Amino acid sequence: MKFICLTLLIISGITDSRSERYEVVGSADTVFAVAGEAVILPCSVKPNISVVDMRVEWFRSDLKDTLVHLYDDHEDKNTDQSQSYRGRTKLNHQELQSGDASLKLSSVRVSDEGLYKCFIESKSWSDDVTVNVKVEAVGRPPVITVDGFDHSGGLHLQCESEGWYPEPDLEWLDSEGVSLSSETMETHRNTEGFSVKHTTTVHHRDDKIHCIVKLRHHMLEALIISSSHMFNSWRTSVIMIVVLSVIAGILIAVFAHKNRGKILVVFLLFYIFYVNKSEWGYFSRQGKFIYIVHFIHNGNSKCFYIKND
Repeated sequence: MKFICLTLLIISGITDSRSERYEVVGSADTVFAVAGEAVILPCSVKPNISVVDMRVEWFRSDLKDTLVHLYDDHEDKNTDQSQSYRGRTKLNHQELQSGDASLKLSSVRVSDEGLYKCFIESKSWSDDVTVNVKVEAVGRPPVITVDGFDHSGGLHLQCESEGWYPEPDLEWLDSEGVSLSSETMETHRNTEGFSVKHTTTVHHRDDKIHCIVKLRHHMLEALIISSSHMFNSWRTSVIMIVVLSVIAGILIAVFAHKNRGKILVVFLLFYIFYVNKSEWGYFSRQGKFIYIVHFIHNGNSKCFYIKND
């Protein structure tokens, strides 16, 4: 009789143990979060039994098991919670009754990216699952600026945007959706994320030029219209420069003629000032003019004097 009772107790214990077994499941796919917003890290048990009486622990498996959130003895116990997660985590206690131990993480930061482990433990069983979290930060709207013209009249454009994470893609498009090549591309990273800056040159009038910055399914766009007025302004500027250069040349020639015909001086001054974009001047010393010529050649600054006796 004692043998039968002992056998029944063993069978009953095995049955209770098996009935309490469960599987902890999360998300097979990466969970994407947007910086500044909230995200739900999925975690539940199968079958859908209550986990109210169990221990639920969330921690970072990629950061030396840093504690993210702890639920035990029917309450949250976050005394040892990592400082970076203080006030940003929450378990829905009502959902625990149906086996859902998903964690809500608020005010997501770039540093929140990583591997999270959900560990659920009962008196006789435990299991866990890992959730991979990727953080995205949408940057500021791109800004297009006009950076002058080249020698052929092409319009230099620059597009810049900052505050992205991870590094975004930047693309130039014309009004027909044709991609324009970027001549220079710069990428920098700081505490706020990535900043990108690309330049291109356009030669088409009355065309809409788009600068698009993309990060997965996020996209920001800026638009500029290269009007005929821009190109006409460039031509007007060139004409004005030529006219002023001619006038300056005539004035210098007249001045040189009145000063004993120093044609060599005129040529040097005109060449250095106009071609090399240098500076020049003169001053009087004891009734005599001394020309001071300053120019830059191959990055070197030089200065010499031409004395007019």
